[in-house]
Amino acid sequence: MQLNVNTNNSMTADSPLLVLGAGSWGTALALVLAHNGHTVWLWSHNPKHVQQMCATGQNNHFLPNIPFPDTLHPIEDLAPYVPKVKQIIVAVPSHGFREILTKLVPLLNEETSICWATKGLENNTGLLLHQVAQAVLGENIPLSVLSGPSFAKEVATQLPTAITIAANQIECAQTFADLFHNPQYFRTYTNTDIIGVQVGGAVKNVIAIAAGIADGLTFGANTRAALITRGLTEMVRFGMALGGKQETFMGLTGLGDLMLTCTDDLSRNRRFGYKLAKGLTMQQAQTEIGQVVEGILTAHEVHRLAQKHQIDMPIVMHVHKVLNNECSPQQAVKSLLAREPKQENP
Repeated sequence: MQLNVNTNNSMTADSPLLVLGAGSWGTALALVLAHNGHTVWLWSHNPKHVQQMCATGQNNHFLPNIPFPDTLHPIEDLAPYVPKVKQIIVAVPSHGFREILTKLVPLLNEETSICWATKGLENNTGLLLHQVAQAVLGENIPLSVLSGPSFAKEVATQLPTAITIAANQIECAQTFADLFHNPQYFRTYTNTDIIGVQVGGAVKNVIAIAAGIADGLTFGANTRAALITRGLTEMVRFGMALGGKQETFMGLTGLGDLMLTCTDDLSRNRRFGYKLAKGLTMQQAQTEIGQVVEGILTAHEVHRLAQKHQIDMPIVMHVHKVLNNECSPQQAVKSLLAREPKQENP
């Protein structure tokens, strides 16, 4: 497969970048950066995985048959590399987010800024990931989040994609947007609503499980459209209660990501819901998918926070019940349909 390199990027390989997490998404983002002319170190926690990538020049486990550029280097030891970089991209699952940041603390230099591409809330605390990052790294380090409608495989094969990078400090968002932007296939936007962007990326995974369940029960396009629309309403309610801006949820990281994740077979969360509706257990469904399904943990945390803040989120509540073995997928759909008629309000 011949992939293009953007030689017009103003940043060069003299500014090495570090990507933490060599799953499909971390690898895809590392490929974008390498194709933009940067030297990229791609870290995996699994030494055997690193050895395999070094030997084959690709990530056969997650993104097979997509060759690494010469500037993309898999690594297994963080200590020699973290002090040498100014920008770090974190693409590990949400349940490992605090742990990896904790490992970085003694190694960071004073100029480091961090961008994460993880979508979810911290398990057991319900914290948004910028809150976790601030707790671990302190208030002074520039932080940003990358999110939007993007499947790793499509990004890795250079299909046109648009994402958003949000930060409280727009300069930090712009730095990472410049690093990632590729005029041929990867467009970047910036945003200052770091809360809203994170909420969109988290809640859409829960709604996608519901959409997968509905598709697995063969309920058709009408049902899917209703779930997406009402799911967006729940996302807006939840996000605004946490401090997000309503307009953020009408953009790439809200409606855009929600539509993508609820409608395509590349979505792990949609496939997970589909498999549950077909009678598989949660463990069987996760095993068949073979990668982290973020919506499982996120459903519990969002439901708990919704109850705490008295936010009406019936779709999230029923997904939580299905995942908690409190009702079957069929019972969840019947219960949603049996709700009293009401005026359609945001």
